[in-house]
Amino acid sequence: MAESSYGPASFWTQADALLRKNLTFQKRNIKTNVRLISFPFFLCLLLLLIQVLVNSELNKPKYKCGCTCIDPNKTGTCQKVCGIQYSTLDQAASCAIPSPQEWPVLLQVPAPQYRAVRTDLIPFTDLPNDSCRLTGSCPATVLLTGSNRSLAENLAGNFFTGVVSLNSSDMLNSLADTLLGSSSVTDGDNFLEPAFFSDLPLYNIQPQCTQNSSFSVPIQILTNTVQQDVKCVQGLNLWRNSSSEINDELYKGYRKGNPERKINEIIAAYDFLDSNVNNFNVIIWYNSTYKNDTGNVPMGLVRVPRSVNVASNAFLQFLRGTGTKILFEFVKEMPKRESKLKLDFSSLLGALFFTWVILQLFPVILTSLVYEKQQRLRIMMKMHRLGDGPYWMISYFYFLSMSLIYMLCFVIFGSLIGKSESPELICSTFLSNPLVSNLDLSLLTGLKFFTSNDYSIQFVYFFVYINLQTSLAFLAASVFANIKTASVIGHICVFGSGLLGVALFQSFLQDTSFPRIWIVVLELFPGFSLYRVLYEFAYYAFTGDRMGTNGMRWKDLNDGTNGMIVVLIIMFVEWLLVLPVAYYFDQVVSAGSGVQKHPLFFLPKFQKKKLPSFRKPSMQRQGSKVFVQMEKPDVSQEAEKVEQLLLEHSTSHAILCDNVKKVYPAKDGNPEKFAVRGLSLALPRGECFGMLGPNGAGKTSFINMMIGLIKPTSGTALVQGLDIRTDMDKIYTNMGVCPQHDLLWESLTGREHLLFYGRLKNLKGSALTQAVEESLRNVNLFHGGVADKKAGKYSGGMKRRLSVAISLIGDPKVVYMDEPSTGLDPASRNNLWNVVKRAKKDRAIILTTHSMEEAEVLCDRLGIFVDGSLQCIGNPKQLKARYGGSYVFTITTSNQEEEVVEVMVRHISPNAAKIYHLSGTQKFELPKQEVKIADVFHAVEDAKSKFTIQAWGLADTTLEDVFIKVARGAQTFDELL
Repeated sequence: MAESSYGPASFWTQADALLRKNLTFQKRNIKTNVRLISFPFFLCLLLLLIQVLVNSELNKPKYKCGCTCIDPNKTGTCQKVCGIQYSTLDQAASCAIPSPQEWPVLLQVPAPQYRAVRTDLIPFTDLPNDSCRLTGSCPATVLLTGSNRSLAENLAGNFFTGVVSLNSSDMLNSLADTLLGSSSVTDGDNFLEPAFFSDLPLYNIQPQCTQNSSFSVPIQILTNTVQQDVKCVQGLNLWRNSSSEINDELYKGYRKGNPERKINEIIAAYDFLDSNVNNFNVIIWYNSTYKNDTGNVPMGLVRVPRSVNVASNAFLQFLRGTGTKILFEFVKEMPKRESKLKLDFSSLLGALFFTWVILQLFPVILTSLVYEKQQRLRIMMKMHRLGDGPYWMISYFYFLSMSLIYMLCFVIFGSLIGKSESPELICSTFLSNPLVSNLDLSLLTGLKFFTSNDYSIQFVYFFVYINLQTSLAFLAASVFANIKTASVIGHICVFGSGLLGVALFQSFLQDTSFPRIWIVVLELFPGFSLYRVLYEFAYYAFTGDRMGTNGMRWKDLNDGTNGMIVVLIIMFVEWLLVLPVAYYFDQVVSAGSGVQKHPLFFLPKFQKKKLPSFRKPSMQRQGSKVFVQMEKPDVSQEAEKVEQLLLEHSTSHAILCDNVKKVYPAKDGNPEKFAVRGLSLALPRGECFGMLGPNGAGKTSFINMMIGLIKPTSGTALVQGLDIRTDMDKIYTNMGVCPQHDLLWESLTGREHLLFYGRLKNLKGSALTQAVEESLRNVNLFHGGVADKKAGKYSGGMKRRLSVAISLIGDPKVVYMDEPSTGLDPASRNNLWNVVKRAKKDRAIILTTHSMEEAEVLCDRLGIFVDGSLQCIGNPKQLKARYGGSYVFTITTSNQEEEVVEVMVRHISPNAAKIYHLSGTQKFELPKQEVKIADVFHAVEDAKSKFTIQAWGLADTTLEDVFIKVARGAQTFDELL
């Protein structure tokens, strides 16, 4: 195989060329890039402004610690005093609490409708009948087990022995000696016990309820008096033979995750194990159903201490008598300083909004990749020697770098806004608006999402994810061919992932009964794995802001409840798997990147196919018709020549086409379409071969097969000795293409296009500069600053000239030009012809055109292509001699003399054929063997004396006449069949 005079470009040379082109392209699109990077900045500002508005609302007197005016000396001048004692319940949350309220210790008692009763699921008959639920009289059950049943039942007999003794002066403390419970949901702190601020009653648990065991008491809380109902509930102790029976009963009656919703809840369960007089050993089951663990708030407190105290007192009373017990008078929260109510809005909504921000890169990368395929720019680069390896390496790291810059700006913007000093500066413009000018800037807490969590953790997770996201974009790009479809699907993935994350996935994360293994399965979807990361970052930032602690640190990854290690492993493994799968699909799925390869192309036995032997076509079937191929002698001779050259393994010819066929399958009820019907052609170096034919004849399909855009149905072609079916990557190193439609980057200039393709052809330094300038001069794009104008501002003719210059730069040995002079003015077309004629030296060129003049000037040989078949082949003179053995006589007279003219022509040539007739103008074909030119002149001069001849002419047959005659003949033959 002969190489270009510059030799094939190395891997790194190709990579350098593509990198330079991409950087130039980004420089041209700087405004778009600025808008993209500014998107997270404005989002952060939006979140900050919302946060300011919310915090301003929380800073109103309604939520500030209450104050009053006191005049202790009655001087008429009052002193403002603030404190929790002067506050409403809404205000109390912001007050200083140096001495928190003492609260009675409560049991978690199931609500009446959920207490344990007999059901079909539970085999025990010692539970009460479910009719008690109708009256609300079901007892509250405690389950017992252990190695010593008598001891366990003896201890259980001491559980519910509390006697109600109320002290009206200190009602709360007097309730501390009473065994009370509540079914209310707990909060994350105990400054205000929810049991006293709900409509639910307190439950007084007794062995038997008497008439006076239910009552109502006034409770003084801060400045408010609450009337609290206390209802008696019978405590029921039930023995079970083993802890496994208890586990089974608790599981079947648990509220969350119960498929049949037959809820049977208990107060607690005790396994006294090997307890005896000398040893007290107990395991306690507790009910967490009522624990508040929804949303991003800390989990509620669990009412377990009283359950432990009950068992401990029962054992002490068993040993020392009923008068002995451990006093458990109250519980109280830690003291707190006065605080302002504030809300880190970014942490609350960060998982959703920031998921959208990061995922927004996915459709950006996807559409960029699909754009290159849809516009055939990818295959154009490939046809000019850009290998898949450099393309993938540079494109991947190019988009990865874009993503890194985007993410760095995202984190930097959020962090700057999140610092305490920055919000006032950044929001000063927004706060100057009259609608928000009265907001207190001290309310700005910043975006703690970024500043609270360790930056190194954020970098690791974001870096791994953007690698995964870039790989996914390459994978998706391999199956899309339309940029609009890719954009729509990409944005659906963005918004769908965020909305499903917040509406579905987050609820699974917060539901402690949802199996963790299914969480891991859901995280296999990349959108959910990203949402999980951002959710955990937001949770740690919110908790840290509320509790005054740091956000996520490396040590927190050891906490199995946040799942961060598992998510990191999932994203990393998926990245390593998706990238090679994306490359595989890019090779085997043809969507604008070239001819698809065999699905097992990576195996040696499938990398090379044996070239089939020459088979002379005789019959071809299309639908129900049978076409008998009536080959002309010149076409048959060309096929025989190809057969001989293949047998001799000749390398003197740059192109050998062996019975190439292209059949498009049947579609939408239409029969299969034969675009190319067994074309055979031998093209030596130094020859320009012209393909002529009407629209739809199959010329472009043939060119597309030769340049690797489509794959032949059967047959093959050798280009520089390489098979177009298996060796296109090598063929590209010596090929130039001027496609039918200009494949250009509208943001790049003509010079930049040629520099890029010149580098791909291994041109460097001064040789590259000289080749580019020479190419620009040859196609008349050098002067007047045209070379440095963006290609998007070129006229159609200028784009065609640039496409021709691209096809010829770098000395390719085989060049395909599909209608190169379309849209050119006469001067530019003539200049282009000179360029092509000079380029023919030591180079094979296949050119398609509709201009007969162009074909005569440029082409050494011509082939007329009709309905997928080559009808004739030869140089222009041979074709005109073979198909044009006649003169064309044209004469224009009045309509009345038409018959007289026809009689005159028949006298000159009896076999003359009329080929045109319109309004007195007639054309006749005069066989050359029957007529002499002098006879025509004499006849016309003689006729002028008899009638008026307005115009006349005699011309030899043109190539256009030959083309029309051959095309019409072939089409007529097809119609007859």
